[in-house]
Amino acid sequence: PLIKGWLPYLGEALKLQKDPLGFLRTLQKQHGDTFTLFAGGKYITFILDPFQYQLIMKTHKLSFRIFSNKLSRKVFSIKKLETTDDLSNDLHGCYHLLQGKSLDVLTETMMQNLKQVFELHLLKTTNWDMAHLLTFCSSIIFEITLKTIYGKSLAGNGEKFITELRDNFLKFDDKFPYLISDIPIELLGNIKSIRKKLIKHLASEHLGKTQGWSEIVQMRQDVLEKYYTLEDFEVGAHHLGFLWASVTNTIPTMFWAMYYLLQHPEAMAVLRDEIDHLLQSTGQKKGSGFPMHLTREQLDNLVYLESTVLEVLRIRSFSSIIRFVQEDLTLHSETQDYCLRKGDLVALFPPAIHYDPEIFEAPEEFRFDRFVEDGKKKTTFFKKGKRLKYYLLPFGIGTSKCPGRFLAVVEIKQLLVVLLTYFDLELIDDKPVVANRSRLLLGVQHPASDVFFRYKVKT
Repeated sequence: PLIKGWLPYLGEALKLQKDPLGFLRTLQKQHGDTFTLFAGGKYITFILDPFQYQLIMKTHKLSFRIFSNKLSRKVFSIKKLETTDDLSNDLHGCYHLLQGKSLDVLTETMMQNLKQVFELHLLKTTNWDMAHLLTFCSSIIFEITLKTIYGKSLAGNGEKFITELRDNFLKFDDKFPYLISDIPIELLGNIKSIRKKLIKHLASEHLGKTQGWSEIVQMRQDVLEKYYTLEDFEVGAHHLGFLWASVTNTIPTMFWAMYYLLQHPEAMAVLRDEIDHLLQSTGQKKGSGFPMHLTREQLDNLVYLESTVLEVLRIRSFSSIIRFVQEDLTLHSETQDYCLRKGDLVALFPPAIHYDPEIFEAPEEFRFDRFVEDGKKKTTFFKKGKRLKYYLLPFGIGTSKCPGRFLAVVEIKQLLVVLLTYFDLELIDDKPVVANRSRLLLGVQHPASDVFFRYKVKT
């Protein structure tokens, strides 16, 4: 079935943006689990049955790379990826450095940076201090991620450099929904000059002055030097893309995790208890200063903490999984065949599973222990009496799965552990926060407004 709408070019884009889940559910009731929608000049075939997701996985005629390369050109001004497959392959080959032993090294570095940021700024607040929650999360995540990935002396000229880079980055990120559209960048105010500034900050000459690069940045730089001269503007554009991918979804995920925990003191109490128990069992006392040291394995054993992070991602991740149709093809499903046309897009929409009451009871509610069963991680969920292979997909699927997913989750866990261990935390605003829907089908929803909270070091 084809749903075109009556608006030229836009088609059904406005309805999709207003309420993606509600609109797609309505179409699902009318037309079944698979239908094609015309929106924003594109024909997108949605497959909403989770048992049919493997259709997307199995065919090589559907490409994520073509879609992501177009995105890289529009958003970051990276052009060479579209014409040089070897560059894409070589950069893809760096991603193993975000797993295994390399991830352990990154986890350790991140904990040291976290310690430094907290000892410098926050562990002095013995009286109540007030802050905007999103601003607080943005500031900490940006600084810690930047130092962990690119090394410390990037902040050589101090706070000023990081503050300026962060403020420009957040302005740039705010315009992301427009950058991926077909609106010329010249019509988006000063965003082109902001992007240029950011790329210059991350150019080879600036990065060359820093120490403590992570393994993955070193390997990516080696790859880039194979395909570009050092002075090439596009090298900085690649670094901007990498930095953007490292923080753009981590910041709102951290915001929502804090927001839900501040709203649910009973959840916060269980998490604090779990963390205290781990600290005691590893002989770590909570005292003044920052003596804490947790490995990735220890963080992974905090089942209620992990469940909290997964529950936040279930509620707030509104990413669709998109593939570009490289040539005409027919998908053979158990129920019927679907014809796909070269040049169109195919999309899976995980929120349709995340908000399915048959899979998750009361899906609109935040339940911090939803992914715990009998004190262990819960991984079995069912639909129509059949066990689901795919029940939680905030990071994509298959070859396009987010390569930084492990690092992002570790960072959020570390930050939550530190905040819950060392601080008393309270929400001041009682106004409900809703999501900003402008990041249609891409990433974790950002909040539409900020809220005040207060914190002080525990006595």
